[in-house]
Amino acid sequence: MGLFEANKGPIIEDFPEDAPVSDGEVTALSCPVNFIQENVNLSKMDQLCSAFKKEMISMRPWYDLSVQKRGRTTYGVSRVELDYLDDFLCSLLKGKVPDNPRGDIDLPYTLNLATDDLKAYYFEAITTQPGQESPSSESLSDWFYNDTLAGKVLYKLRDICKKSEDGLMKILGTVLIIPATQEAKKIKNRDVPSLD
Repeated sequence: MGLFEANKGPIIEDFPEDAPVSDGEVTALSCPVNFIQENVNLSKMDQLCSAFKKEMISMRPWYDLSVQKRGRTTYGVSRVELDYLDDFLCSLLKGKVPDNPRGDIDLPYTLNLATDDLKAYYFEAITTQPGQESPSSESLSDWFYNDTLAGKVLYKLRDICKKSEDGLMKILGTVLIIPATQEAKKIKNRDVPSLD
């Protein structure tokens, strides 16, 4: 009897033939593109920078939406291109001196402005997300310095600048990269983030 001609169902019908058999080995099918990155050969700093780059990329749609909705941005005083900001900051973490996009000021000043640009990027992105339109400046700062990899990168930069032989870099690390209010909270809570 044909299965389509049955009056009611469900109908289980035996099929008198076996499924075709292949002479070759069974191989697993997979996507030809592998997005998994092995971190086994990366230093801790390289791992941090890789994760930081991914975090920045994940914030980009929200930042772009913010610029579209507000018609402006406060990002850009450092003149470090947004797509290069993570590399600019991470090159300093790795002991390299990046090109200074500002010929009118020394690198420490550009670095200070780049950290301001980084905060502007994150703050504009987060305040575009639903339910985050008007957080207090304290909660924004707490979120940025405690919950993001960008905050962890700035703590690392602070430590590197404090050890610098360059007087301007030392000042940058001592008083400018991390706000005094965040430093005070860390000391009070004894909750200094692990930077390794």
